[in-house]
Amino acid sequence: MPEVSALDLLRDGPKDDVVVPFKIETADIRGRFVRLGDAVDQVLRIHDYPEPVSRLLGEALTLVAMLGSSLKFDGTFSLQTRSDGPVKMLVADFFTPGILRGYAAYDETAVEKAAGSNENLLGKGHLALTVDQGTETERYQGVVELAGQTIAECAHKYFHQSEQIETSVMLSVAGLFQPTARGAAFESVWRAGGIMIQNLPELGGDPPRPISRREREEMEDQWRRAGLLMQTVSDDELTDPTLKPEDLLYSLFHEDGVRVFTAVPIQSGCRCERERVEHVLRKYDQVELKDMAAEDGGVIRVTCEFCKTVYEFDPADLEQD
Repeated sequence: MPEVSALDLLRDGPKDDVVVPFKIETADIRGRFVRLGDAVDQVLRIHDYPEPVSRLLGEALTLVAMLGSSLKFDGTFSLQTRSDGPVKMLVADFFTPGILRGYAAYDETAVEKAAGSNENLLGKGHLALTVDQGTETERYQGVVELAGQTIAECAHKYFHQSEQIETSVMLSVAGLFQPTARGAAFESVWRAGGIMIQNLPELGGDPPRPISRREREEMEDQWRRAGLLMQTVSDDELTDPTLKPEDLLYSLFHEDGVRVFTAVPIQSGCRCERERVEHVLRKYDQVELKDMAAEDGGVIRVTCEFCKTVYEFDPADLEQD
C-alpha cells in the first residue's frame, strides 16, 4: 500500500467519498476511516425510504466501503441481512475499485410501529458478508446471527465469531441541510461516516515466535488505549463535511503516531445492463413471457432494485434462440 505525506493529505486530501487507511505507529493496530457524501446520498435519495430504513442502509453502505476497499483484487464485497424484523432485508455491494450500491426490503407499517417504540428494526435473522472474485474462483462467505440494533453491533459479532480478530467499529448516518448549488435555498442530504480499528499483531518468523507475558500485556494495553481514543469521536465528527478525515485521525492518535495511506475514492453506481436482463428473460418460455406482459399493458417491464432503472421489452423480441 503506497504511503503519502500526512501533511500533503491535510492540505489537499478530499473530505468526502473516501476511505482512508491508517496505522497507529506504536502498536500493531490498523484501521480505516470512511466519509461518504454524494456516494451515500445518491443511493438513499433514489429509494426515498423511511428515515430509520435509510439510516440502516447508510450504515451498511459505510461498512462495505470500509471493508471492500481493502480488497487486493478485482471483485465484489457484499453485505446482506435477512430477518423477521420490520426491515426484512438489507443489501449493500462494493465493486472494486470503489463503487457502492444498495437497497432494502421492509414492511412500512411495521417500520412505523417499531420506530415509535424504539423496537429493533432488524429482528432475528442472519448477517452474511461475501467476497466474490468472479466466476473463475470460489466465493468466500461468513454468516452470523444478527446481534444488536445497528449494523456496527452486528459487525462486532461477525469479527469476534467468524474472523476472530479484535475489531472495533463506529458508524454514523445523518440527514443534514446544506445550501443548494446556487446558494439561494437549502436541501436535505444524507451523509455517513465510520471508523474501524483492528488488532493485527505482526509477530514474524515461521513458525511465529512466542509472545512473552509482558509483550502480551503491552499489546492489550495498546489495544484498550486505541479503543478508548476512538470512542471519543462523536457522530457529528464522523459525518462533518468540513472536517478532513486526516485531521480527525491526527487529533485522535497523534500522541502514539498515526500514519495514513493513499485514500480510496468512492462513488455510487450500478452494474445492471439491458443485455443481462434480456439474457435472464430469454430463459422463460413464451407463455410465461406473455403472462408477464399481460400484467403491464403488453410490455414486460423490469426495474432494477438497486438503481431503479426500468427496462422495457416486447415479448415477441424475446423468443428463445
